[in-house]
This record gives sequence, C-alpha cells and structure tokens, in this order.
Amino acid sequence: MNFKYFYFAKYYFLYFFYNLTATSIAMKCGIVKPGDDFLILESTEFNKRIRENKNGQVRQELIDKVWPRLRVLARSSPQDKYILVNGIVESKLNKNREVVAVTGDGTNDGPALKRADVGFAMGIQGTDVAKEASDIILTDDNFSSIVKAMMWGRNVYDSIAKFLQYQLTGNFAAGVFSVICAALIQAVPLKAVQMLWVNLVMDTLASLALATEPASEQLLKRKPYGRNKSIISTVMVKNIAGQAIYQLIILFVLVYKSNCIII
Repeated sequence: MNFKYFYFAKYYFLYFFYNLTATSIAMKCGIVKPGDDFLILESTEFNKRIRENKNGQVRQELIDKVWPRLRVLARSSPQDKYILVNGIVESKLNKNREVVAVTGDGTNDGPALKRADVGFAMGIQGTDVAKEASDIILTDDNFSSIVKAMMWGRNVYDSIAKFLQYQLTGNFAAGVFSVICAALIQAVPLKAVQMLWVNLVMDTLASLALATEPASEQLLKRKPYGRNKSIISTVMVKNIAGQAIYQLIILFVLVYKSNCIII
C-alpha cells in the first residue's frame, strides 16, 4: 500500500470533515447564511493562504485576501488567533480601521487579547494572564453579557452627549448674556449666589437625566460611532447654537422691553 496516497486521503478526509462540521455549526449559530460570500477555513488551510511558499513568512497582502470573507477559523491555535488579529489591525483595506474584539480564557490567548482593540476575558474560568491582558472581564462567563455591555456602553455615550448639549447650551447663553449686560448697562443680571442657585438646579436636573436614562435594544440597531469621532457632533453644535440664540433673544426682550429690574 502506498502510504503517500494514504496520507493525502487522510488529510483531505479530515479537512472536509472539520470544514463541514464548522460550516454546520456556523449556520446553526447564525454566523453564516446560505448564499453568503464567506470563507470557513481550517488552521492548515488558513496558514497555506497567508504564508509565502518559499520561507513560510506571513504576508499582510495575503491576509488581506482572506480576512474580509473569513467567518470561521476551525481548529485554530493561539498563534493563528494572534496572526489573524494582528493582520486585521494592520490592514489598510478600509479607510477607517477595523475595531477588533477578542475573547479568551487561557494563558496562550494573552498576546491576542493584548493586541486587539478590546479584549474580553472570562472571569470564572479565565487565567490571571488572560484577565490582565484583557480590557473587559465577563464575571459570569456568559457571552450574552457582551451584548449587554455594548448596549449600556452606547447608552452611557448618548447620555453624556445629551448632558453636554444641555450644559453647554445653558452656560453659553448665561455667559454671553452676563457679559453683554455688564458691558452695556454696567450691571450683571445675576449675582454670584443667584448664579450658584441656577447652577444647582441645572446640574441636578441634568444629573437625574444622565443617571436615569434606560438602555434599550434599539441602541444596538444603529451603526457604531467611529473611533475618531468627536462626542460633540455637528447636529449637537446646531442644536446648541440655535437654542442658545433663542434663549438670548428671550432674555434680552425681558431685560430691555419689559422694564425688568437688574439687581
């Protein structure tokens, strides 16, 4: 019997077996759908595609041909995970770099968790090395907690943006109003103690709105913000300017047209 052909037959049998198994599991989990343009690779095939034939070095341009369509990497080693994470992080295919998240619980997962933008470690079964290399620790080892973390993270981001818009609008209008009144009529509309009371009311209401805003699953349906996006967006600037101008008009009308007395 020719052992060479036996070896190749065994290799292709294992390759198709693990590939079909990985494809079946991925479809049941909803990772891939029939008709989608995707790749499901086993570790050996993955390394063949990303390495040169001569010296076996990993090439970035070869990784760029694989990772956009790759959905499942079966029987992967910690080294394969690190190579894939590093290849996606270093990729220049898209204008905005991909945000890479990695989960792991073993000591060998430390390099990949450290290299990723966001590392998730298991709080119960995870090793100390994995926890130290990660950014977020799942205390219950439940992957559904990642979805909750994303939902609450977006809720906190939106709440902070609303808080800033509220505060900047009121402070901008109050500051401009005080400066103009002091310059034109040589008097300030509010004394220091009165301004403190106004700030107390403003900060209390804003803090309540910031702390009591509930999170909803609707937040997960919108696209994430870019890593370089300013928290004060163009829409917020328009809202701040428009509302501040409206408040200034009302204040100046009260002061100059209704015979209000400046204390």
